[in-house]
Amino acid sequence: MGIEDMTEKASDAGIEKAGDAAEQKAGGHGDKIDQAQQAADDKIGG
Repeated sequence: MGIEDMTEKASDAGIEKAGDAAEQKAGGHGDKIDQAQQAADDKIGG
C-alpha cells in the first residue's frame, strides 16, 4: 500500500465521520449529507 492509498483511506474515513456527525446533529437529511460527502470526496480526489 502506497502513501496515496493511505491518504485516500484517511480522507474517506474523515469525510465519513464528519457526515455521520452531521446526520446526528441534523436529525435527518441523510440524502443531502451523503451528496455533500460524495462531493467532498470527489474534490479531494476520491
